[in-house]
Amino acid sequence: MNNLNYGIIGNCRTAALVSETGSIDWCCLPEFDSASVFAKLLDEKKGGQFAFHVDDSYEISQVYVKDTSILKTTFSSQDASFEVYDFLPRYLKKDKSYHTPPELIRYLKVTKGTPKLKVDFNPKLEYALGNTEIFIKENFIVGLTEADEFDTLFLYTSLDKEAVANSNEIFLTNDAFFLLSYNEKIELPDMESISLDLETTKEYWLNWSSRTPKFGTYDDMILRSAMTLKLLSYDKTGAILAAATTSLPETIGEVRNWDYRFCWIRDASMVVKVVSQLGHKRMIQRYLQFIIDLIPDKNEKLQIMYGINKEKQLTEKHLTHLSGYKDSKPVRIGNAAYAQKQNDIYGILVDVIYQELVKFKSDLDNKEELWTITKGIAWVVGKHWQEPDKGIWEFRTEDRHFTFSKVLCWVAIDRAIKISKLFHKSSKLERWKTLEKAIRNDIMENAWNEDMQAFTQSYNSTDLDASVLLMETYGFIEAKDPKFISTVKAIGEHLTNDGLLYRYKNKDDFGLPSSSFTICTFWYINSLFKIGEVEDAKQQFERLIGYSNHLGLMSEDIDFKTKRLLGNFPQAYSHLALIETAINLSKVEKS
Repeated sequence: MNNLNYGIIGNCRTAALVSETGSIDWCCLPEFDSASVFAKLLDEKKGGQFAFHVDDSYEISQVYVKDTSILKTTFSSQDASFEVYDFLPRYLKKDKSYHTPPELIRYLKVTKGTPKLKVDFNPKLEYALGNTEIFIKENFIVGLTEADEFDTLFLYTSLDKEAVANSNEIFLTNDAFFLLSYNEKIELPDMESISLDLETTKEYWLNWSSRTPKFGTYDDMILRSAMTLKLLSYDKTGAILAAATTSLPETIGEVRNWDYRFCWIRDASMVVKVVSQLGHKRMIQRYLQFIIDLIPDKNEKLQIMYGINKEKQLTEKHLTHLSGYKDSKPVRIGNAAYAQKQNDIYGILVDVIYQELVKFKSDLDNKEELWTITKGIAWVVGKHWQEPDKGIWEFRTEDRHFTFSKVLCWVAIDRAIKISKLFHKSSKLERWKTLEKAIRNDIMENAWNEDMQAFTQSYNSTDLDASVLLMETYGFIEAKDPKFISTVKAIGEHLTNDGLLYRYKNKDDFGLPSSSFTICTFWYINSLFKIGEVEDAKQQFERLIGYSNHLGLMSEDIDFKTKRLLGNFPQAYSHLALIETAINLSKVEKS
């Protein structure tokens, strides 16, 4: 497999990746950021997987069940065929809470003849740090490790447990199931209960999808991306993950590998802003509550990222025993970037608060807390906006006066002014208006480079950066402003490579990036659309979405030459930008 041809399944508690041949190669239980139980994705020999092996007469194909996140993999030969429905249960209970157990179900449906297969059940608990032993018990198969940490995993099945555990050939004479659970079940599952789980989970996703509005041309892609963002949300706290994986490299064989199973304030706030266009209010309200819970004190500075259970320390470690994706080391858990200072997060968050107050003002019962957070952020920005930071791309060495960070400091104050007017609060207005003008003038004076005819990556620099394209998106500059048009054209000229964008081309801590950061190309396409280059934008969008995998999913990066997907997967950034661009282009199609 030379691409990230995986489907994601999940239930807003955890997720798993299923390969195009039906092998579960990545799964963490009981939660997104728990230790892996299958990690073939990060080490083909040691990582462990849960696969079905058939002979060469079978053809294998894969699709999502329409308008759901249930993945169907079909194994078909001339004489026999069966389908595997993979999902994590999620549905509404009578008390209006959601049933989201830490378990995964594989429902096997015979569609022709008597298919034969071998089951490869090979869990490697606790990131495969030690040996995992398999024991066959009366009611289940259990995987157990005591090496580094004690952990267990329970597999229930309607098939012969000896044949499953020993990978013997099995003839499917009837439909069958596997239920993989982090906990030992009190009530034993059977075909009836598994079928019910399948139908109720299907009903949940169909209902969720029916509430997603239609825009026209790209509705299927918008819906798949919206469901992917939903799958990256964590019900328990309202956190939204950057991606479901760790250590998938930006470039094969290099060390740009990070753990993305955390909640970045920037990424999550951008997700929420897009999701609000789709009307999924609960996800938005849960995230705003997550933010409120994180900032109990008025003088508390915001971190750039948090654990999904609100952890504030995310110490980074290397798993040296794993070879990494395609031998790309290191494999990291935790993320040292949590301690970085990135001034853009304040504006991105206040912008989301403002958007949601406008859209859902009568429905938000935490307006006082949101006003307090807004005032606190305005105070922090007023104190610190003139200081350099690490920027949106998390440079791990020197701090700089990044243009994007300055623009988002302006956004923080601009939105604070708008929120104060919404709430009819005027005591800070004049002070904030003075600050807003000071930041704007500072940016216009120091970020514009006359020689480049563009806003540049940082003050008094000649380096270009895709992030400045968002100056228009956040309302700092008009799309028809000659300086914005000139910036878009300069970025197109200097940062594109065969239709894909570099984030920037100046060397960073690890040298020159050799893959395209997917969201940047979407930003560029959106900018082309905004400045009136509509046909060019549409053509580039069609080409870019053509690089998604067989299920329409996208990762963080795309290789410039081969166009293979790279980086953590599926990436919230990429899918939120896909939705935003598709909605814009759909407006043109309708007109």
